[in-house]
Amino acid sequence: MAYKITDECIACGTCASECPVEAITEGDGIFVIDADACIECGNCANVCPVGAPKAE
Repeated sequence: MAYKITDECIACGTCASECPVEAITEGDGIFVIDADACIECGNCANVCPVGAPKAE
């Protein structure tokens, strides 16, 4: 079950720098996670200041 970034994202980029497989990129106003590349480690959710990444 890959993670997905919700609309709560404030586009700070903290999650992208913590992703060990570089599955997170900047989208249109929020960051997005490539579900095929996500290894479900949870690093993004652990560092997000607003709790935007959620397990699908």
